[in-house]
Amino acid sequence: MSIKVLIVDDAAFMRNMIKDIFSSDEFEVIGEGGNGIEAVEKYMELKPDIVTMDIVMPLKSGIEAVKDIMAQDAGAKVIMCSALGQDSLIMEAIEAGAKDFIVKPFKAEKVLEVVRQVVGV
Repeated sequence: MSIKVLIVDDAAFMRNMIKDIFSSDEFEVIGEGGNGIEAVEKYMELKPDIVTMDIVMPLKSGIEAVKDIMAQDAGAKVIMCSALGQDSLIMEAIEAGAKDFIVKPFKAEKVLEVVRQVVGV
């Protein structure tokens, strides 16, 4: 059974880059979102196994979206994606309920390693 992934980032090229990382049979990208509001809506609708979420997005930040998702599903597995130098935001995201984080620019192996660790496979 494949791991269902929801990708949330306001930059389409970044979503595509992450989607390419999950292109093996081990994963299935079941949805995408471009802001925190879409993240929460898609999470509730699709119930993914894991979410990759950008921190800085329009309408609702990734941190606010994690809080909303965790309020609905305490078992949610969200991995935050951040640019270098966002250490305080990463800590805030972890406190909000994110399970781990990956730093942009991504290395595919690192993304897959973190996702497998958080999902527990």
